[in-house]
Amino acid sequence: MRVFAFQTDIAWEDRFANFSRIEALAQETEPIGADSLVVFPELSTSGFSMNIAAVAEPADGDSAQFFSGFAKKHRCHVIAGVAGEGDEPGSAANEAACYSPDGLEVARYRKMNPFVGATEGNYYPAGTSPVVYPIGEWKVAPLICYDLRFPEPFRTATSMGAELIVVIANWPVVRVDHWTTLVRARAIENQAYVIGVNRAGSDPAFDYPGASLIVGPQGEILAAADDSATVISAVIDREKLLKWRRDFPAIARLTSAT
Repeated sequence: MRVFAFQTDIAWEDRFANFSRIEALAQETEPIGADSLVVFPELSTSGFSMNIAAVAEPADGDSAQFFSGFAKKHRCHVIAGVAGEGDEPGSAANEAACYSPDGLEVARYRKMNPFVGATEGNYYPAGTSPVVYPIGEWKVAPLICYDLRFPEPFRTATSMGAELIVVIANWPVVRVDHWTTLVRARAIENQAYVIGVNRAGSDPAFDYPGASLIVGPQGEILAAADDSATVISAVIDREKLLKWRRDFPAIARLTSAT
């Protein structure tokens, strides 16, 4: 399967500007093949905003309609970061919304570890568990930004059968070395492909390095982005992953029941 990481420069609290930026990047990149996977950053249509009154949307809101339409137009799978509505009045949900090539939402994951440095949990309460869902033969788990610092959700996702783990982020430039190191570490320790999709540019609080990565199950970097708004892609090989898990069964106790 070919995977695409759309490293966008997110317009602040302006979903329609972000739709336009995504469409422009799509026109500039190589053709997106049918049944490929396209991934967008955390909160990809709003930026890392705590102004939830301005950015939170219902499950069928503008962003959902846009990404559903993008999936149908390109006949691809989509994982995109969105600001959903929370369970309580006045709260929101930092989520990864997942769409199939027919435009249907097939999964939605809520960030389990809100970023303490921005008191994110006051606005976007934490989710409770990973989500693993199928894309063809693959089992895919989306996770979000600060989750990357915690091995537990990755381990849980792996025990649920995950073979491809997608991390969408607004990860700041001051900790870019942590980002690249942890993306590779999560791939190595879970013997999984990991796609880390970060944003570029800046917002009122942070500067962002881009540095999106597509990493193989032995930690090998298959594609890497610079600090610009860009798209990277790579072909991932499930048989190669399964062979590595058989030949070096470091996680056999986690995956034997899946």
